[in-house]
Amino acid sequence: MNKLIVTNNSLVFEKYCNHCGVIYLKDAGYLDVLYAVRDRIHQSYVLLTHPLAGSLKPNQTPYKSIIITRGEAGVDTDSVVLIENSIAAAQKFLRDRNTPSWSEKILGDFRTVDLSLIENAMQKRSFN
Repeated sequence: MNKLIVTNNSLVFEKYCNHCGVIYLKDAGYLDVLYAVRDRIHQSYVLLTHPLAGSLKPNQTPYKSIIITRGEAGVDTDSVVLIENSIAAAQKFLRDRNTPSWSEKILGDFRTVDLSLIENAMQKRSFN
Protein backbone atom coordinates (compact mmCIF):
# COMPACT_ATOMS: atom_id res chain seq x y z
CA MET A 1 0.00 0.00 0.00
CA ASN A 2 1.34 3.41 -0.97
CA LYS A 3 0.24 5.42 2.05
CA LEU A 4 0.89 9.09 2.57
CA ILE A 5 0.44 11.20 5.69
CA VAL A 6 -0.43 14.85 5.18
CA THR A 7 0.32 16.82 8.35
CA ASN A 8 1.27 20.14 9.85
CA ASN A 9 2.43 18.42 13.05
CA SER A 10 6.19 18.20 13.61
CA LEU A 11 5.81 15.17 15.92
CA VAL A 12 4.00 13.17 13.22
CA PHE A 13 6.59 14.20 10.64
CA GLU A 14 9.51 13.22 12.91
CA LYS A 15 7.99 9.84 13.80
CA TYR A 16 6.92 8.74 10.30
CA CYS A 17 9.19 10.50 7.80
CA ASN A 18 11.41 7.41 7.52
CA HIS A 19 8.55 4.86 7.52
CA CYS A 20 6.14 6.14 4.89
CA GLY A 21 5.53 9.14 2.69
CA VAL A 22 4.87 12.33 4.64
CA ILE A 23 3.87 15.69 3.29
CA TYR A 24 4.87 18.09 6.05
CA LEU A 25 3.15 21.46 5.82
CA LYS A 26 5.35 23.16 8.39
CA ASP A 27 3.67 26.54 8.79
CA ALA A 28 0.20 25.55 7.59
CA GLY A 29 -3.06 25.71 9.47
CA TYR A 30 -5.78 23.13 9.95
CA LEU A 31 -7.66 24.12 6.79
CA ASP A 32 -4.44 24.10 4.76
CA VAL A 33 -4.02 20.41 5.59
CA LEU A 34 -7.58 19.70 4.45
CA TYR A 35 -7.00 21.62 1.21
CA ALA A 36 -3.77 19.70 0.54
CA VAL A 37 -5.60 16.41 1.06
CA ARG A 38 -8.42 17.55 -1.23
CA ASP A 39 -5.87 18.37 -3.95
CA ARG A 40 -4.44 14.86 -3.73
CA ILE A 41 -7.87 13.26 -3.74
CA HIS A 42 -8.41 14.98 -7.08
CA GLN A 43 -5.17 13.28 -8.18
CA SER A 44 -6.64 9.81 -7.47
CA TYR A 45 -5.79 9.49 -3.78
CA VAL A 46 -8.28 7.94 -1.33
CA LEU A 47 -8.89 8.82 2.32
CA LEU A 48 -7.80 6.17 4.84
CA THR A 49 -8.56 8.25 7.95
CA HIS A 50 -11.46 10.58 8.53
CA PRO A 51 -10.48 14.23 8.08
CA LEU A 52 -12.27 15.22 11.30
CA ALA A 53 -11.20 12.24 13.43
CA GLY A 54 -10.81 12.90 17.13
CA SER A 55 -12.78 14.87 19.65
CA LEU A 56 -11.10 18.22 19.00
CA LYS A 57 -12.94 20.74 16.88
CA PRO A 58 -11.11 22.53 14.04
CA ASN A 59 -11.20 25.80 16.01
CA GLN A 60 -9.65 24.17 19.10
CA THR A 61 -6.44 22.74 17.66
CA PRO A 62 -4.18 24.01 14.90
CA TYR A 63 -2.85 20.49 14.12
CA LYS A 64 -4.22 17.90 11.74
CA SER A 65 -2.81 14.72 10.22
CA ILE A 66 -4.63 12.60 7.63
CA ILE A 67 -3.62 9.33 5.98
CA ILE A 68 -4.36 8.82 2.30
CA THR A 69 -3.31 6.29 -0.32
CA ARG A 70 -3.07 6.16 -4.09
CA GLY A 71 -6.36 4.93 -5.55
CA GLU A 72 -6.79 2.41 -8.34
CA ALA A 73 -7.95 4.76 -11.08
CA GLY A 74 -9.90 7.96 -11.30
CA VAL A 75 -11.26 10.08 -8.51
CA ASP A 76 -12.90 8.38 -5.52
CA THR A 77 -16.23 10.17 -5.13
CA ASP A 78 -16.69 9.04 -1.51
CA SER A 79 -13.37 10.67 -0.59
CA VAL A 80 -14.31 13.85 -2.48
CA VAL A 81 -17.63 14.13 -0.64
CA LEU A 82 -16.02 13.43 2.73
CA ILE A 83 -13.19 15.95 2.33
CA GLU A 84 -15.51 18.65 0.96
CA ASN A 85 -17.94 18.15 3.87
CA SER A 86 -15.02 18.24 6.30
CA ILE A 87 -13.73 21.47 4.79
CA ALA A 88 -17.20 23.03 5.06
CA ALA A 89 -17.49 21.94 8.71
CA ALA A 90 -14.02 23.27 9.56
CA GLN A 91 -14.78 26.58 7.86
CA LYS A 92 -18.00 26.86 9.88
CA PHE A 93 -16.21 26.21 13.18
CA LEU A 94 -13.45 28.69 12.31
CA ARG A 95 -15.97 31.29 11.15
CA ASP A 96 -17.86 30.99 14.45
CA ARG A 97 -14.73 31.17 16.60
CA ASN A 98 -11.05 31.41 15.69
CA THR A 99 -8.45 29.09 17.18
CA PRO A 100 -7.07 30.74 20.33
CA SER A 101 -3.43 31.79 20.61
CA TRP A 102 -2.40 28.86 22.79
CA SER A 103 0.78 28.72 24.89
CA GLU A 104 3.61 26.50 23.66
CA LYS A 105 2.81 23.95 26.37
CA ILE A 106 -0.79 23.63 25.19
CA LEU A 107 0.34 23.49 21.53
CA GLY A 108 2.64 20.64 22.55
CA ASP A 109 -0.33 18.85 24.08
CA PHE A 110 -2.31 19.28 20.84
CA ARG A 111 0.64 17.92 18.81
CA THR A 112 0.74 14.89 21.11
CA VAL A 113 -3.01 14.26 20.76
CA ASP A 114 -2.78 14.45 16.96
CA LEU A 115 0.21 12.08 16.97
CA SER A 116 -1.73 9.65 19.15
CA LEU A 117 -4.64 9.63 16.69
CA ILE A 118 -2.30 8.81 13.80
CA GLU A 119 -0.45 6.16 15.82
CA ASN A 120 -3.76 4.45 16.59
CA ALA A 121 -4.82 4.60 12.93
CA MET A 122 -1.47 3.18 11.83
CA GLN A 123 -1.81 0.28 14.30
CA LYS A 124 -5.43 -0.48 13.40
CA ARG A 125 -4.73 -0.51 9.69
CA SER A 126 -1.47 -2.47 10.09
CA PHE A 127 0.53 0.26 8.36
CA ASN A 128 3.74 -0.27 10.33
